Amino acid sequence: MRPLQGMTVLALEHAVAAPFATRQLADLGARVIKVERPGGGDFARAYDERVAGMSSYFAWLNRSKESLTLDLKRPEAAAVLSALLERSDVLVQNLAPGAAARLGLAAAGLRERWPRLIVCDISGYGDDGPYAGRKAYDLLIQAEAGLLSVTGGADGPARAGISVADIAAGMYGYSHILAALLLRERDGAGSHIEVSMLEALTEWMGNPLYFAYRGQPQPERSGASHPSIYPYGPFQAGDGQWLLFGLQNPREWRRFCEQVLQRPELADDPRFAANPQRHQRRAQLQAIIDQVFSGLDSEQLLSRLERAGIGCGRVNAMADVWRHPQLAARRRWRQVDSPAGPIPALLPPGVSDGFDYRMDAIPAPGQHSEAILLELGYAAGDIQGLREQGVI
Repeated sequence: MRPLQGMTVLALEHAVAAPFATRQLADLGARVIKVERPGGGDFARAYDERVAGMSSYFAWLNRSKESLTLDLKRPEAAAVLSALLERSDVLVQNLAPGAAARLGLAAAGLRERWPRLIVCDISGYGDDGPYAGRKAYDLLIQAEAGLLSVTGGADGPARAGISVADIAAGMYGYSHILAALLLRERDGAGSHIEVSMLEALTEWMGNPLYFAYRGQPQPERSGASHPSIYPYGPFQAGDGQWLLFGLQNPREWRRFCEQVLQRPELADDPRFAANPQRHQRRAQLQAIIDQVFSGLDSEQLLSRLERAGIGCGRVNAMADVWRHPQLAARRRWRQVDSPAGPIPALLPPGVSDGFDYRMDAIPAPGQHSEAILLELGYAAGDIQGLREQGVI
């Protein structure tokens, strides 16, 4: 018995943030009915064709869901949505600002009709305030939340390599929905949850925010190196491979000098005796490190670092992660079906001895439309009529 088995989630979703939240609910056993546009479906299906013709984003975010195509702007869609909401525990939506209200799906009105319904609205900036009506994409939020100002190198800012604002909002939507389900068990009432991408990512920016408290200088952009601890970042071995390691305390600095660099005299060199001095003289210390590392291949260097008890690892490319030995040893890969055939999928993080995660197929657009409408009481002829009119 999975934790959310028996729960139904209606998802008016697209792109990343809401689909990430609902996929995690599906992982825990919830039935997720994804409403998509007739024709192309969720526009994230067309972002790329990297997964046997499917979008990499869509393949990642939409397993274990049912797809219902429905033109929400058509009057016939209202009856379908009403019948679905009657059976739903949760509604998740990340439509354009104001779109849910225009469709008659504002949370206040929904909860008047269905008091136990949990409504989760995910947006860029929230339901009020001067930015409420603005369009919001992941990179825009990275800029507004200050992430771009601390990410990149001396030559300029860089986008985070993943859709971190979308992911942050999806995570908070997911956790708030779980909390709302617990609250409903106590008092029988639903909740209205409002998640802002800006607020989610700004929470994750807590360290650089407080670092710049009361007008102090913010962290400098330092590429893949730590902005205030040195050495802590990527370094190149003599065979051209990049490794990453970091020193956290004086004991590690001494072991690094003695066992890795094999220059024990550096441990007490006043130029590098403590982290502030090492940070101030990064270029000098890096020249010493590079000189030693250039004579070692990556295996030799990793061996020295590990023997010295220094936290270290390889700077892996995506091809390396697909075959990462730790993921393989812990049996973290599964196969899920899809319109393009079986593909590998990573189990969700966390191991529970109480249940197995749900790892079902990725749906084709509208794959479940007929079955869902039959379940709602529509006759086969009526379904065919909706299809011919372009409603589904």
